[in-house]
Amino acid sequence: MRAEDIEQLVTLSRPAVHPGGEWAIVAASRPDLRANRNVGQLWKVSLLDGARRRLTGGTADRAPQLTPDGDTVLFVRPDAADKPQVWAMRVDGGEPVQATAQAGGVLEFAVSPAGDRIAFTSLVVEPGRYGSIAGVAPAQESPRLITRNRNLANGLGSLVGRHAHLFTAALPDLDAEPRYDRAAHPHDDETTKDDALHAPEAIKLSHGDFDHAAPAFSSDGERVLCTTARHDTRDDDLLTAVVEFDATVAEGEPHTILSSRAGLAVSEVQATPDGGFVLVAGKLGESGRDFVARQSQLFVLEQPGAHAEEVTDEESVDLGEVGSHSTVVEDGVLVQERRRGRVRLVHVTGGGSKELIGGDLEVLGHGVGAGVTVATVRTPTSMGEVAVLDDRGLTVLTDFGKPLGETALVEPSEHEFAARDGGTVHGWVFVPEGEGPHPVLLNIHGGPFAQYGVGVFDEAQVAVAAGYAVVQCNPRGSAGYGREHGLAIKQAMGTVDMHDVLDFLDAALDEHPQLDRERLGIMGGSYGGYLTAWTIANDHRFTAAVVERGFLDPESFVGTSDIGWFFSQGYTGDDADAVRAQSPMAQVGKVTTPTLVVHSEQDWRCPPEQAQRYWSALKRNGVETALLLFPGEDHELTRAGQPRHRVERFEHILAWWAKHLPTPHNHA
Repeated sequence: MRAEDIEQLVTLSRPAVHPGGEWAIVAASRPDLRANRNVGQLWKVSLLDGARRRLTGGTADRAPQLTPDGDTVLFVRPDAADKPQVWAMRVDGGEPVQATAQAGGVLEFAVSPAGDRIAFTSLVVEPGRYGSIAGVAPAQESPRLITRNRNLANGLGSLVGRHAHLFTAALPDLDAEPRYDRAAHPHDDETTKDDALHAPEAIKLSHGDFDHAAPAFSSDGERVLCTTARHDTRDDDLLTAVVEFDATVAEGEPHTILSSRAGLAVSEVQATPDGGFVLVAGKLGESGRDFVARQSQLFVLEQPGAHAEEVTDEESVDLGEVGSHSTVVEDGVLVQERRRGRVRLVHVTGGGSKELIGGDLEVLGHGVGAGVTVATVRTPTSMGEVAVLDDRGLTVLTDFGKPLGETALVEPSEHEFAARDGGTVHGWVFVPEGEGPHPVLLNIHGGPFAQYGVGVFDEAQVAVAAGYAVVQCNPRGSAGYGREHGLAIKQAMGTVDMHDVLDFLDAALDEHPQLDRERLGIMGGSYGGYLTAWTIANDHRFTAAVVERGFLDPESFVGTSDIGWFFSQGYTGDDADAVRAQSPMAQVGKVTTPTLVVHSEQDWRCPPEQAQRYWSALKRNGVETALLLFPGEDHELTRAGQPRHRVERFEHILAWWAKHLPTPHNHA
């Protein structure tokens, strides 16, 4: 796979499944180099034979949902101002009709049980902020008085003066006469111009200096549920509550379903037909900030105000990061579970759980129809396909990834090697064609509570095509191996996690004689940048290194990162000496390895100062180094950045390896 082949990385949304189980709708998205953005449309896929056809022709259509009758699909599309709005259209044909017209765009939405309304969240901006007044440039806006820990968000910037509020709106009449703008008249003035919105008027349900997320309707459609933090200590913890609003009352008062005193961070809530509720949430301990290795779990409430009963086992079950979802079915709940580099679909009942969809894949989203369970999945050769589970068994129906599969992808070998303290380390080794010896790149994932998986990974495939063997594993601290595994590096970063990646590397070198143990590179991003920087300060076997968007100085991370107010304390503790003992910045004087430092100018997760200070220290110490800084990008550069920047990043990294670890396919 070449860098330019990222255009073939087609990812799929959660499927919207027709109630009759005959077809599903998915949004397909991919990077486009000519447009220099991610582009995508909706596709209708037959669940009988996988035949598919494009439903929409927008630039970036996503997040499809069906009305309960299956006749209308709602989805998100940018409007003329490039703000994401909800649109509606008939599945059997017709033009999309704009359903919302929010100045702050739409963040999330849900469809009512009757299919006649939507609930959604949208950013509401204080007048005078963020370009809300024409002619007032950002540099001319009033100063921001900051009193909250939560005042930044990666990908957004400052949160001062803007909150995510909850709205409802009726669906537009798809059979109505199209809207015709009034032509100008010589006697018109500003008071007579027809400037009505081209969408139904929305009702703002929530109010105050609070944020709201995960909208969902009650079973009867009369109320709207959401998650929010309104308690007095919300600036010092990560707890959320579940509340509901009357779906027709503007700026009404919420009714508490689950108090923040329950000690949970809730990412999703659903009402059940019997008056209860299903939650996906993580427990946060007495402090409300004990987030390290807190695996998301399934909870149920029998009624509002009841105790949230944990259904799955926190020590062994991990329902993934925010964005994972559940589906209430007649005899239980469907959930997605991370485990050992895979994500499987599991049916949970009061009597236990059963795997529905598993194997060498990662479930991205799921839905149900009559007699079928549908999932979008990532596989070793595709970023997204539609799979159906019915009386035929599990069938992967589509071939969205076929062009990617034609780029000569290399299948890795999977291993579980012994670690120095008696445990094991699980991971993968990618080996290029030919006898070798091949130079080796040790890749380290971010998180740290994340995992490398079995799905196709562009980072590894581009490197292998350039002639490098790639070694990557899930050391202690990673997700998918139980809570104890994830907790192992709490206030002990750079200890057993470094041992695990090095033990896996050593075992891989022994297992694969075509790997060159004398020519080694190391690289990683975010937490992977941390462990890369830490390793090259303590192990000098590597010829060169790449440190990307790294968590490099826990001390300065507090006060500059959007999560610094809790993340550093959670992972490195708050004892000054102990924090410095886990800080790559404090050990930078020991580094001799030539190091390329890569970062983005608008990264609020690991702010640019982390990279700039680390690079500057390397340079002062006489270490060969360079700083590659991307304008207009944030922490998600490698996953969601501008496609041209993603390709340029690959080009610079390959040039660095060509200088220090040349191959026949990649040399200066």
